[in-house]
Amino acid sequence: MSNTVNAGILGGAGYTGGEAIRLLLNHSNVNLSFVHSRSHAGSPLHSVHEDLVGETDLHFSDALDDTVDVMFLCLGSGESKHFLNENSISDNVKIIDLSHDFRLAESSDSRIFVYGLPELNREEIRRANNIANPGCFATGILLGLLPLANSGILGEVYSTGITGSTGAGRKFDNSTHFAWRANNISAYKTLTHQHLDEINNSLKQLQPGFRNSINFVPWRGGFTRGVFVSSTFTSDRSLAEMIKLYKEYYFYHPFTVVSDETINLKQVVNTSRCMVNLAKEGEKFVVHTAIDNLLKGASGQAVQNMNLMFGLEETTGLRLKSIVY
Repeated sequence: MSNTVNAGILGGAGYTGGEAIRLLLNHSNVNLSFVHSRSHAGSPLHSVHEDLVGETDLHFSDALDDTVDVMFLCLGSGESKHFLNENSISDNVKIIDLSHDFRLAESSDSRIFVYGLPELNREEIRRANNIANPGCFATGILLGLLPLANSGILGEVYSTGITGSTGAGRKFDNSTHFAWRANNISAYKTLTHQHLDEINNSLKQLQPGFRNSINFVPWRGGFTRGVFVSSTFTSDRSLAEMIKLYKEYYFYHPFTVVSDETINLKQVVNTSRCMVNLAKEGEKFVVHTAIDNLLKGASGQAVQNMNLMFGLEETTGLRLKSIVY
């Protein structure tokens, strides 16, 4: 297998598409062959992503290059299924889908999708031809709960998570408008968020008898990017035992860091890391997790999956600097 991976992006005008462009342009083993966008075809990438001025001469295309090694589908819900049903893409082309379309073990014709959370399915991802990239809230919640499920001790969980405005996508909406979002917090999709099914499916991989509830309340926050989740559960184990359990589970996973100190969003924004911190009072535990919703929660995780699929070092192109100030 060549050390150079030829990649294409569909849906390159949105937030996840833009992040995928930035990552792949700077990836030492990737040649970005095309970026597809019907609405911007013929325009330079920097006409939409202004920070790319001087970085690339690529233009958006309305044509597909079926000779690439991998396609990143950065499309809206339902659009990836439609695209694969309507277009004959060679079986030699690997697919990494960033939408919700294939996360619940769905398939498209002969394509079988593996759920692309490396901390859960790393070996399956290495062998996969098609990846369903996890959702951002699903990633944040799961990385706080996988060690419990792996030990068979996961019970009922109460989770609250807050996300920045980029989690809602680039399309204008009243709840993404600066005047509404700034200095504001609101709950939405209380106990009904679309990521709950993929969370439950993933936990049952490790703890097949899991039948308890993940009671999730998502919040919109008045900031741009990042997801911070706090999940409460009950256990009679000591805090030291639980920290040891988490550190052992994530020992071989380079992007998930179990911290003995309190964590915050600025530690992870602009990185592919997940920070994890545990606290205990009585028999109540809280596990806090923090990720960048556009990187570990979307495009960064997609590139991490690509690295695994093509036999590259998992962290290649993803050793990114956090924005602390």
